[in-house]
Amino acid sequence: MDANTPVTSFFLLSPEQIAGPYFRNSKLIRRNISEGADGIPLVLRLSIIDAMTGEPVPDALVDIWHCNARGAYSGWSKINPDVEVDSGDIGAIARTDDDTYLRGAQFSDKSGIVRFTTIYPGFYAGRAVHIHLAVRIAAGNNYLEERHVAWVGQLYLPEVASRSALCARQYDGRASTRLTNAEDFYYSTMGGDASILNVHTLGRDSNEDGFFGQMTIGIDTFSVSTQIKPEDFDKYTV
Repeated sequence: MDANTPVTSFFLLSPEQIAGPYFRNSKLIRRNISEGADGIPLVLRLSIIDAMTGEPVPDALVDIWHCNARGAYSGWSKINPDVEVDSGDIGAIARTDDDTYLRGAQFSDKSGIVRFTTIYPGFYAGRAVHIHLAVRIAAGNNYLEERHVAWVGQLYLPEVASRSALCARQYDGRASTRLTNAEDFYYSTMGGDASILNVHTLGRDSNEDGFFGQMTIGIDTFSVSTQIKPEDFDKYTV
């Protein structure tokens, strides 16, 4: 190759996945979303990049939400997680409470990075272990301006980590059995193999010290997601 030949870099666009029936806008800007929920600690570091340029996306508003160790979501805490629900559509299941555990949002820093402190998710009937997230971009990249939803996805946990974490007492004694990633319909049909967190243990002596998970998420900042509409953030609020 000639030394003057320009080098073109290619960045992968992360696959979108459904928002699920347990989406709501908690309007909570916070790094620690656990609210004291019982479970194995999980620290997340997510890097948001522009898949068209490879550049970091600063000031993106990144929302995440996931179930607790027993498979329940805040807002739907009275739904039995050992019974499979019939629909994955937003608003398909009526809320049962106003709890907000394991939900929250952060603005990405100048390097496109957000960090969350939470717990390792449990599971609910019919699904593999996963974390939901949505990325919103402001008009003109001004965090005070109205935002459009550019990307909605799910992060999956590696099988090795899940087998270890879900043996802990907080996750034990369930009436249903979790699906593996490969058995999960959404994982297998919506690009889940590109959505697995890179996970490491935090401690040397015990997995109960917690886990650290990281991933780079490539988005099209001009895209408008079909999974969550801007009005959904207004409609499904606390």
